[in-house]
Amino acid sequence: MKILIAATPLMGHLNPLLAIGYMLVNEGHEVAVISSSVMRSRIEAIGAEFRHFPAQADLDLRDIAAAFPEIKNISPGAEMSRFYMERVFIDPIPAQYMGLRVVLQDFPAEVIIADNGFFGAFPMLLGPRSERPAIVFCGVSLLLSRRDDDAPHLAGLPPASNEAQREEYAAVFREHEKAVLDPITHYLNKFLEGLGVPPLSLNFFDAMVALPDAYLQMTVPSFEFPRRNLPVSVHFVGALPIIPNQAPLPPWAKDLDGSRKVVLVTQGTLSNHNFNQLVAPTLEALANERDVLVVVTAGGRPIDAIPSPIPNNARLASYLPFEWMLAKADVFVTNGGYGSVNQALSFGVPLVTAGLTEDKIDVNVRVAWSGVGVNLATNEPKPEALREAIRTVLDKPNYRAKALAMAEEFRSIDTRSEILRILREVSHVPNDRGAEPNLRV
Repeated sequence: MKILIAATPLMGHLNPLLAIGYMLVNEGHEVAVISSSVMRSRIEAIGAEFRHFPAQADLDLRDIAAAFPEIKNISPGAEMSRFYMERVFIDPIPAQYMGLRVVLQDFPAEVIIADNGFFGAFPMLLGPRSERPAIVFCGVSLLLSRRDDDAPHLAGLPPASNEAQREEYAAVFREHEKAVLDPITHYLNKFLEGLGVPPLSLNFFDAMVALPDAYLQMTVPSFEFPRRNLPVSVHFVGALPIIPNQAPLPPWAKDLDGSRKVVLVTQGTLSNHNFNQLVAPTLEALANERDVLVVVTAGGRPIDAIPSPIPNNARLASYLPFEWMLAKADVFVTNGGYGSVNQALSFGVPLVTAGLTEDKIDVNVRVAWSGVGVNLATNEPKPEALREAIRTVLDKPNYRAKALAMAEEFRSIDTRSEILRILREVSHVPNDRGAEPNLRV
């Protein structure tokens, strides 16, 4: 098959698509990837053909604070949600759409695979099915279709436990709809109108799940809140295989010899402009824990960006081979990046989480709800709270037991075979659902 991958140039969106692309290249498929020019070397490293976005979408988002300095002055919540959706995901739509059309002229793909934030595919999804390839979205974040209890996404709310709470959540959703969903959907529809495309009849969250021919959710059902009515597009495909040899073993690799518990800490590749939020307080929290070795990965930033002092029981790296590291970790301390959380769970590693930005507030609620870790529910945890939470997860076996049970569920899904099956199906079967969700009942 000819497969075109369309990737928002954020590492948390690109990396899962590169894992899929690497798998498809090794299966003998012809793969091209369209993204920003700064991602070219990473894309070509998997054996795919690189295509760049038109200039208006050819953005460098590796440091989100450098790309959008104003984000430092925005507090987590409705305003930040609107900023991310409008500036990062919606503004590039015309250029992304133009880029897709240009590439398809000389690369007639049978399937387009995009991350769920690639809104440049919406004009095709809202047009005639006969005039486009099959389109598959990858759920690189939590499942964004409407919840059974009507709670809004990105509000950090666990499933409602009674009718009174459901009514409370429904009221919160109505306010969230007015403050976030409706304005963003209206903003998105203006771009679609400018491209001669009919407006969405759903809010943009529901649309990104229901409109594609298939929606690959990168987790297992146990890490997602229950849904009675899912769009037929949704498939839980587990955790993607980690591309091997993306980073060398660190010079201190031999120190992870099993004599001490290993605590892995990272702020990921997006919210890592201020290591004082999580990395520094974790180092301080565990500096005197003699039975613990703290491993920090800086998400690609230089290790000298990590503030001093660095305790004797800490080991630092800009990048680490994640498949090697997770096999040795006893606890994963993270601000809640969806991909890394699911990768950790696929290895049976329990978590301590602290993060409220982007989708992290909802990812971390799922960590606590599923019993696989402790959620500190803050952006800036204190060292004392971190020490207590990490020791709790290290010393109480129930967290590891829950994480290991979830790892078994991940292993029960043959991710590679499932994705290949879905791609074969959608590439041959037209789907004229249109803009209304088709639900499983």
